[in-house]
Amino acid sequence: MEEKSRNFIEQFIDQDLAEGVYDRVQTRFPPEPNGYLHIGHAKSILLNYGIAKEYGGKFSLRFDDTNPTKEKNEFVESIERDVRWLGADFEDRLFFASDYFDKMYEVALILIKQGKAYVSDLTADEIREYRGTLTEPGRNDPNRDRSVEENLDLFTRMRDGEFADGEKTLRARIDMASPNINMRDPILYRVAHLAHQHTGDKWCIYPMYDFAHPLEDAFEGVTHSLCTLEFEDHRPLYDWVVREPGIFPNPPRQIEFSKMYLTNVVTGKRYIKRLVEQGIVDGWDDPRLVSISGLRRRGFTPSSIAKFVELCGISKSQASADYAALEYCIREDLKNDSRRMMAVLDPVKLVIDNYPEGQVEYLTVENNKENPELGSREVPFTKELFVEREDFMAEPVKKYFRLFPGNEVRLMNAYFVTCTGYETDENGMVSVIHATYDPDTRGGDSPDGRKVKGTIHWVSASEGVPIEVRLYENIIDEEKGVYNEDGSLNLNPNSLTVCHAVGEPELGRAKVYDRFQFVRSGFFCVDSKDSEEGKPVYNRIVSLKSSFVLPKQ
Repeated sequence: MEEKSRNFIEQFIDQDLAEGVYDRVQTRFPPEPNGYLHIGHAKSILLNYGIAKEYGGKFSLRFDDTNPTKEKNEFVESIERDVRWLGADFEDRLFFASDYFDKMYEVALILIKQGKAYVSDLTADEIREYRGTLTEPGRNDPNRDRSVEENLDLFTRMRDGEFADGEKTLRARIDMASPNINMRDPILYRVAHLAHQHTGDKWCIYPMYDFAHPLEDAFEGVTHSLCTLEFEDHRPLYDWVVREPGIFPNPPRQIEFSKMYLTNVVTGKRYIKRLVEQGIVDGWDDPRLVSISGLRRRGFTPSSIAKFVELCGISKSQASADYAALEYCIREDLKNDSRRMMAVLDPVKLVIDNYPEGQVEYLTVENNKENPELGSREVPFTKELFVEREDFMAEPVKKYFRLFPGNEVRLMNAYFVTCTGYETDENGMVSVIHATYDPDTRGGDSPDGRKVKGTIHWVSASEGVPIEVRLYENIIDEEKGVYNEDGSLNLNPNSLTVCHAVGEPELGRAKVYDRFQFVRSGFFCVDSKDSEEGKPVYNRIVSLKSSFVLPKQ
């Protein structure tokens, strides 16, 4: 059997273990709790968890909560729920950056005492001006040569709340002429008189992300810090922070990989927030969004998302994946494990005139012919049924094989029926279709061997249950692209269609997150937000047709 090729991250880790750089593997997923997770985050979650599991190591979830202006406990709770749902088991290894504020402060003191950090009086605008450009070196901060004693005094007074927001910062003393702008004396701490959701009013100075993040990894014993490519230019600063204090004998190694982009979807938090606030969607978990909570509510499974991440692969090359690939993965996940039920989304009544009045006949129907283990069910059949409006044409077009006057079709798993006529309402719409049935064709086959070209599904008018069905399209108008020139979104006005449908009795008893294949219509899931006991709302997860072609291996 051919051995599976190893991606570049696995190759780096194999080398580190072989050379004794580390004797174990520990990874983490470190989100900032300033919004809900989306499909792109799933790649990082599953990669970090998968690597830890592969090497028998540890995986943790850590919230980088160093910016109290944007962070909420609501986001903490949603992220924790999403990570668990994806199957990334962090056991009791749940951490917060704010847990380490005291330790970070101590590291800052070490750097000051070593002459590697200083307190600056420059404003934010002045710091940007002094920093230089990509082609010109920066200029030294006028406060760069303050004594260790003065810096210790000022930094202590920053912590004690003597200075206003923006009045002082703590900067690393590195190299204002570095070709990497991130290394031009970056800010380590800023003054911010803000209450924190975890630490309250204890602190009025907060560490910057580029200082806090590597220290968090080092404090926790992370061996490999796996992050996306935008942090590649920050890696020298990451290494500087964990190396220069001299207190971490075996600091973590940062390795970058490409993000996962989906074409024609909205992932930006500020855009999703705008959609939520304007009532265009009904929350961060709206099934039209590719937030993890939205995908879960729509009916996607953790295994389908894992399959999609695997399909996209791990590399350093930026590339976009088609949403059709994600749809392919959920179809593959559900097609053999879903019960196939009948639901009529746009119902019109079909009356079988020669069927016994008041009779209810129960037909035994397999739940999934490809998977006998799913068993069978009893479906009620009566004189009056509902069928799809599109399954009847008074004047059929060429090669139309469904119901029209004089034509015989098969009612799925039931009988052959011949259309004998129809009625219309005051607007000229077909309101009732009339037919006769052949009692000898029970089960859908004719004893005399005659064939019919059309097979349609149906639901008993008296025994079926009313259900609400929601059909989704991309919230973005794909022909126009995601954004307009002014930065607004090109929204699809038809992204949601609500159908007042009729389904088999069993569909009325379904529970939240129950999934079914509706014959000819697609895969559906009971909505977790708007469903009530005995009144399920169904979200279409995906249609049955696919435009995605699996790449050749």
